[in-house]
Amino acid sequence: MAREDFTGDTLIEKFKSRLRDLMNDRADNIATGSCASFDEYKHQSGVIEGLALAERELLDIIQELERL
Repeated sequence: MAREDFTGDTLIEKFKSRLRDLMNDRADNIATGSCASFDEYKHQSGVIEGLALAERELLDIIQELERL
């Protein structure tokens, strides 16, 4: 992987994509009934919530930086 992949917009886009992929994978697991127990369901839901919060924070930071 080239050094350019770790700078600027490329890094941001890769990180946003990775967050979204992780959320979608967890949501798919819940939707297909992969959770063996309610505790596992709660855990998966919590992970999705955490990833969504991280994505929102990243988007907010990007928006703030674009205003500068």
